[in-house]
Amino acid sequence: MSAVSPFHIAIPVHNLEECRSFYREILNCSEGRSSDHWVDFNLFGHQLVIHYKPKSAQEQLHTNPVDGKDVPVPHYGVVLPWETFRSFSEELRSKGVAFVIEPYIRFAGQPGEQATMFFLDPAGNALEFKAFKDMGQLFAT
Repeated sequence: MSAVSPFHIAIPVHNLEECRSFYREILNCSEGRSSDHWVDFNLFGHQLVIHYKPKSAQEQLHTNPVDGKDVPVPHYGVVLPWETFRSFSEELRSKGVAFVIEPYIRFAGQPGEQATMFFLDPAGNALEFKAFKDMGQLFAT
């Protein structure tokens, strides 16, 4: 696999300060530029931007079944090194993060076997972090 370029993602949040604290204190993201309506973060080397958007009454969590679990859609996150995933998931547990899908091994013994976990930020955005023991399995069929 060649070197990966950082991605940029901008997500809506209805409470900028609550989400700013979550990404900084819970996920340990360093903060970059900001304004009264948005904040840049370094999310494991990628650029995540939270943008203020008023909360909508009709927003509901949608899921699709994957490996016997209800996976939130949409979601975003980062593929981490195996050991980083393990220590990060333990740190999230110690900080009291409520998981939508607890850390576990998905597709065990199959192509694409991976560790994965899902949780929500304070605005209800779904995050997935995952890891592969063999990064060559990232796009396994």
